[in-house]
Amino acid sequence: MPDVILANGSAAVALLLQATRVVPIVFTDVPDPVGAGFVDSLARPGRNGTGFMLFEYGMSGKWLELLKEIAPGLTRAAVLRDPTMTAGIGQFAAIQAVAPSLRVELHPIDVRDAPEIERAIPAFARGPSDGLIVASSPLAARHRDLIIKLADTHRLPAVYSFRYYVMDGGLISYGPDPIDPFRRAAGYIDRILKGEKPTDLPVQNPTKYELVINLKTAKALGLEIPPTLLARADEVIE
Repeated sequence: MPDVILANGSAAVALLLQATRVVPIVFTDVPDPVGAGFVDSLARPGRNGTGFMLFEYGMSGKWLELLKEIAPGLTRAAVLRDPTMTAGIGQFAAIQAVAPSLRVELHPIDVRDAPEIERAIPAFARGPSDGLIVASSPLAARHRDLIIKLADTHRLPAVYSFRYYVMDGGLISYGPDPIDPFRRAAGYIDRILKGEKPTDLPVQNPTKYELVINLKTAKALGLEIPPTLLARADEVIE
């Protein structure tokens, strides 16, 4: 029997918690450990699992702020999300909280597969005042080439949750550093091996976020990136 298990993602954690209530589990990249039933609370996990969340819901509001900053004429924004994920609800709520102050009308788009994506984005797009937010989900990551292509075809400025979207041609991303949770997980594993219990180690949010901008995509969309935004970027792709 192992002394501790490192698990990445909700699917793996769910299976491991079903298999053992004894072996400590340190997880990474779990969007909603409380909603998924993995822990009793973030502060006091209460079971044999603890670890590091994929993101903190409040940061989702930053996506709309960035979209408005990069496209000041924005008045309508679609939020592409997977309705089967509880995390999608939390992300949308955070975006809703900032929408009134930015004077942006939100349109949630629930998609479950590629054909729905192919129908939904063209159906939403009307003109230059529209934009797209792609909420974090395995579905969006799997079909990112399709989403990026549709955003480009319909000239929609779009913001994504992770750097790899921008590397593949997306306009802008803001999200957690994907490597940092594993570094931090090593610290929890060390503490558990020295005798601490998972229930005494709080679930933690990301602490490092990165902003990535694709200037080539911005140029194709006819967007001029504000110098102040470029100065804040962790990476600019030209």
